[in-house]
Amino acid sequence: MPKIKICGLKTVEQIKMINRYDVDYVGFIFAKSKRQISPNKAREMKLYLRKDIKAVGVFVDTPIEEVNEIVQFCNLDMVQFHGKEDNDQCAKSIVPVWKAFSVKDGEILKALSSYQNVQGFVFDSSSGGSGKTFSWDLIKGISKDYFTVLAGGLNAENVREAIKTVFPHVVDVSSGVETNGEKDEEKIKEFIRKVKSYEIG
Repeated sequence: MPKIKICGLKTVEQIKMINRYDVDYVGFIFAKSKRQISPNKAREMKLYLRKDIKAVGVFVDTPIEEVNEIVQFCNLDMVQFHGKEDNDQCAKSIVPVWKAFSVKDGEILKALSSYQNVQGFVFDSSSGGSGKTFSWDLIKGISKDYFTVLAGGLNAENVREAIKTVFPHVVDVSSGVETNGEKDEEKIKEFIRKVKSYEIG
């Protein structure tokens, strides 16, 4: 059964809500996005986060020195890189790295072996945070060889099918648990319920 990441949290209130549920990771977005937050805000939110939930900082082509400063300032547990960061940059991170790729075709799989210094890979649709999915068949079987985080358009309706196809280690949701751009507690509860009730068989 995959672990659960809720991405794009913006307030302390949302953190307090998440703390009540069986969630493993939260994502703080530092890249340009409607869900972007400042390091100051992230630092405050991290103070309220339940101790067993890992905080993941999401970046796009931010200089690695700056990433490490933000990691220390906010006490982040991990980072997720969505830009053109190469293996050397990933190696300089002071916390574990997940490298994200937009999946358009099978070509993506050729790039994975060049990233020796990452803990795992995030497979997303070409427009992250848009609520759009990609063809999961393109990465079928990948989780046997790589730590796999599945993102891109997941919601309570499709997450079980996604798990059945990809067998990811982590499912990553953002817009799929929102209503009018804000995190929706009922949708979060339903998403978690669907993931937790999935039986591999």
